[in-house]
Amino acid sequence: MATYAIGDIQGCLPALERLLDRLNFDPARDQLWFTGDLVNRGPDSLGTLRFIRALGKAALAVLGNHDLHLLAVAHTGAKQGRHDTLDGILAAPDRAELLDWLAHRPLLHHDAQRDWTLIHAGLPPQWDLELAATLAREVETTLRGPRLKDFLAVMYANEPDRWSPALAGDARLRFTVNCLTRLRFCTPQGRLLFKPKGAPGSQPSDSLPWFEAPGRRSAGHRIVFGHWAALGRIEWPGTDVYGIDTGCVWGNALSALCLETGTITSCGCADMAHESMSRGC
Repeated sequence: MATYAIGDIQGCLPALERLLDRLNFDPARDQLWFTGDLVNRGPDSLGTLRFIRALGKAALAVLGNHDLHLLAVAHTGAKQGRHDTLDGILAAPDRAELLDWLAHRPLLHHDAQRDWTLIHAGLPPQWDLELAATLAREVETTLRGPRLKDFLAVMYANEPDRWSPALAGDARLRFTVNCLTRLRFCTPQGRLLFKPKGAPGSQPSDSLPWFEAPGRRSAGHRIVFGHWAALGRIEWPGTDVYGIDTGCVWGNALSALCLETGTITSCGCADMAHESMSRGC
């Protein structure tokens, strides 16, 4: 039995299928952990959702920002971006089932026995894993309940940009979503920065990658995440974090990390760049 954490697919189903072939993946024996952003900008978001949903208990996925964007477009009429490739899902006969399945994915998964945590983006330095899991559950309850549409309608904002236990209501939920699905850089004091998106070293001098923040309370735990294709490498020595978005939708690679062995397997995605560019991605 093996557990493979796989980076952002973004609708690149052919690349996922090739990677699983390379891994000799067997759904009766192995499990897949997906870092989120299952959909959008790639050529087959609909097929990707159907494929992963059909894996049942052999697949575990957390929500990414593109997945939440799909829910917002579907439920609130939020405007699609110029590069979005969500129309196939929105017009599908099984649209309702797929959207409901997606809304029931977690924002954070923690395996206490093996001490592995799966998220899409990042954690602010003020959060330990227990607090992060608690806040993730608050958002998950909202996404699965009667306030789904109300929250999705106010989800797009960069404020508040710093954690406080006094945060409440939609502001608290939004901060949690922004950390778990959008965070890359923050200040040493934990203020979130959303404009810089490049590789570490390209950011303003008063900021640093979230996983290098001093006093980070989640330090010492193994965390695997996606979202950040520009990172430039997967393993970050001394941090116990693994960033496995290797830019499949941009024509780079789709990567899998075996949690038992630490082995990294990648599948080139040059054809995905051609298909995505032809669709304006």
